Amino acid sequence: MIPALDPQAVLDPQYRDYLGALKGAGFQGEVETRYGHRLSLATDNSVYQMLPQGLLFPRDADDIQLALRLAQNPEFRDLTFSARGGGTGTNGQSLNRGIIVDTSRHMRRVCAVDAEARQAVVQCGVIKDALNDELRAHGLFFSPDLSTSNRATLGGMINTDASGAGSLVYGKTSDHVLSVRAILDDGSELVTAPWDAKARAALTGRARELAESVLALCQEKQGLIEARFPKLNRFLTGYDLKHAYDPDTDILDLTRLLCGSEGTLAFIVEATLDLTPIPDTRVLVNIQYDSFDSALRHAPQLVAAEATVVETIDATVLNLAREDVSWHTVSDLVAPQDPAQAERFDGINMVEFAGDADEVEGKLIALLAHLDSGDNGAVLGYKVCRDAASLGRVYAMRKKAVGLLANAKGARKPLAFVEDTAVPPEKLADFIAEFRALLDGEGLQYGMFGHVDAGVLHVRPALDLCDPADERQLKKLSDQVAELTRQYGGLMWGEHGRGVRSEYGPAVFGELFDDLRRIKGWFDPDNRLNPGKICTPLHSDDQLYPVESPSRGAFNRRISPQSREEYERAIRCNGNGLCFNYQVDSPMCPSYKASGDRVESPKGRAELYRAWLRLLAREGVDLAQYPPRPAPLWQRVRNQFSNEVDFSHEVHAGMLSCLACKACSGACPVKVDIPTLRAEFLHHYYGRYLRPLKDHFVANLEDTLPLQARFPKLVNALSQNRFSQWALKSVVGYVDPPALSVPTLTERVADSQPTTLAELERRLARASTEQRQQMVLLVQDPFTSHYDAALVEAGLTLLSKLGFTPLLVPYLPNGKPQHIKGFLDRFRRTAHKTATALNRLARFEVPMVGLDPALVLTYSDEYVTVLKEERGAFEVEVLQSFLARHIARWPARQTTGRAYRLMGHCTENSVRPTGATEWQQVIGHFGGELKTVSLGCCGMAGTYGHEVANLSRSRELFDASWAPELAREGGEPLSSGYSCRSQVKRFGLKTLRHPLQVLLELLDA
Repeated sequence: MIPALDPQAVLDPQYRDYLGALKGAGFQGEVETRYGHRLSLATDNSVYQMLPQGLLFPRDADDIQLALRLAQNPEFRDLTFSARGGGTGTNGQSLNRGIIVDTSRHMRRVCAVDAEARQAVVQCGVIKDALNDELRAHGLFFSPDLSTSNRATLGGMINTDASGAGSLVYGKTSDHVLSVRAILDDGSELVTAPWDAKARAALTGRARELAESVLALCQEKQGLIEARFPKLNRFLTGYDLKHAYDPDTDILDLTRLLCGSEGTLAFIVEATLDLTPIPDTRVLVNIQYDSFDSALRHAPQLVAAEATVVETIDATVLNLAREDVSWHTVSDLVAPQDPAQAERFDGINMVEFAGDADEVEGKLIALLAHLDSGDNGAVLGYKVCRDAASLGRVYAMRKKAVGLLANAKGARKPLAFVEDTAVPPEKLADFIAEFRALLDGEGLQYGMFGHVDAGVLHVRPALDLCDPADERQLKKLSDQVAELTRQYGGLMWGEHGRGVRSEYGPAVFGELFDDLRRIKGWFDPDNRLNPGKICTPLHSDDQLYPVESPSRGAFNRRISPQSREEYERAIRCNGNGLCFNYQVDSPMCPSYKASGDRVESPKGRAELYRAWLRLLAREGVDLAQYPPRPAPLWQRVRNQFSNEVDFSHEVHAGMLSCLACKACSGACPVKVDIPTLRAEFLHHYYGRYLRPLKDHFVANLEDTLPLQARFPKLVNALSQNRFSQWALKSVVGYVDPPALSVPTLTERVADSQPTTLAELERRLARASTEQRQQMVLLVQDPFTSHYDAALVEAGLTLLSKLGFTPLLVPYLPNGKPQHIKGFLDRFRRTAHKTATALNRLARFEVPMVGLDPALVLTYSDEYVTVLKEERGAFEVEVLQSFLARHIARWPARQTTGRAYRLMGHCTENSVRPTGATEWQQVIGHFGGELKTVSLGCCGMAGTYGHEVANLSRSRELFDASWAPELAREGGEPLSSGYSCRSQVKRFGLKTLRHPLQVLLELLDA
């Protein structure tokens, strides 16, 4: 058995006493000191890892004021605090070893919108895309864009002065922040605004002191500031003296100083933002090139065409995008369709025009004439996208590029540390040529993409920071790139802030660096706010964090190479944070959406898993090489009731809330697969501790269902009465069991279908080749066959009416419930037995199909993972895939006018998203009109929603996404997933049909 694991992460007594006192002082938010939770905020989207002492989740600005005022007590004067927003920083901006103040959980209110003035007041934890969702009705949007816009907070954007696509037109975040409300180190409040002399004279207290000090500095050093700050679209951030004071108008604006300050000067709690009208028209032109260098050198001409956006992506990123589940939605929009051109395809420029319709059309015509002129030999072709849906899909792929790079094969992964260099756009091609030569000289792979219109290219060299040599190379490359950007009159941090790269500040600012330190001292004299970033107070001996700060790779190095490879699904998480997506119509991640707790996200769980593997390695346990055997029952009983410290309990708590929906394994750019890791963890955890009764109930379900189906009326009578349901709920922890089908499937097909595998094999063997070409084998799943037998019967009827000879494969347990609950030894036996049977049937070369997508996908996912080569080569496909492949067999029918909406299963939507479009194709072919609906998880997820402990969350998830869609008019809702239909029947009080039942109806029309 695995040992008990003590993380030995004891809190510093000063922090422990402070956090205890804070709870008693009236702090309204949450205070967290558990090791697992601290780990969840020990990393961001950078390569670094720093374990904080504690976490605060304030409910409002009053909580932050209280926390900082309490910290003024003499016994707490050594404590430090760092603000955290979305946690998507690429250079450790929000990482620190003191207290992390996470505003993303509660401070998410849009306080006011003034559409006439084009302004909004927001709390710092508001997510950028969520703000734009609210503004859309007013015809406005917050224009600075970034790839992490569906999880990045406004506070984080302000603190890093974020920008992205379109910055040439829309500028940076600081260009749109009118004022901020901030809490200073002593708990006092500072509200900034553009202050003229009269307004400055009216200031009092610290606001006046700070204004006078900064004003005097700006006036004294104005000439040096003008000379030292690079003249770039992506201007210098981190105490932006150049824009803090305008000598022509005598306006001082500390807002500009706080924007980009990375939380080192104050806690920004609220901001007043300037908004932009949504453009009337948007058109995107994706231009394909035969070399990436040609794409870069063509960019200035595209900028000269007055484009709103000019983005570029190299072949490395595009090739990784081809392996992503979303590629099918954009391939025809970005890649050449001609095979000869596809071989030469090496990069694209994405050129967007936005604004007045006539103006956009004029610019587009001019650009297309330029592209068609024949003067651009490197241009292979282009694709024009006019509809919002196409633009959305292409930009979603571009935004995913950051994560896709980390999905590169091998131990070396493209990393963020020199990823946002900015140079004058006209020098970008030459700069990148030198940059590439530098990386090629080191023998490194890399990917490139970014904003060529602003001279910013994201370059991510591939390194393995588990290798000390690569860790040293990170520092070497950082030094070289810092010098290269200086030679080209650029910046090393053009977009993502400085973070741990602050050590390059003195070289960039020169003698002004001491003035930055003076500013730090005026705002934060004791260096308590995000210390180690930007600069330290002038008279402080404290040091900045070096580029060589502890990395995730250094911690992962403690895990054996074999275990790092075996559990790569956790190791490769790079913190991109896509699993923090707030949108209820996105499948990932339902447990995080419900709780708002980062531990309950794929990133948080991956963090727990890596720590668990490290602690096991410390105890001499290597799961990959020498997996421990389960303890005997008596020892598990003893362990269950012992009070020993065991970090495995924290991992267990984090894993239990996972719905095993597989959204992370499909939607995560680096394919972090928590359900698979969860099953492995539960397997080992319950080798030490006792399993709950409900887990045995679920694991045995597939084996007991055929027995129950022999007496369906009796079983239903026993299971559906009040007493048995009370007992099931109280003793087992299970609620709302579905009723068995009456008549049963066996009774429905008794006269026409084989009852044993041997009989089926004999029938197949007797059939001629021509007869087998018309046969289809329908593979059963436990839930549809026993709880919705009419659907299986309808599937057989449908296949018959379409001209096939359907044969029902006698019931074979699938094993997925065993896998979900971590009964891996039993699952392996079940999978091996079923795979053996299906491989025997596969010899006859008759296609096999299944009805429930989650169960069908188990054959190509979990079976491969567990059985490896023993799985064999059999294939089972979902019904709509089979029908779509054979669509040419049947003449298309006229439209009937019948409209439907497909509410897809979240597992299929994430792992195999083409399933929905296949149903669209097939139903459309036979005269129906099917629209697909974007939804989150319904909350059932197999048996998850039936467990008492999960009932309230299951309902919460259903109400968030599915209930509103069901209430909407516009076509009959359909669902292909048994668990989804079951959930709707339970909470929606209606019965959804499967698409195949609609197809059968259309055939009969």
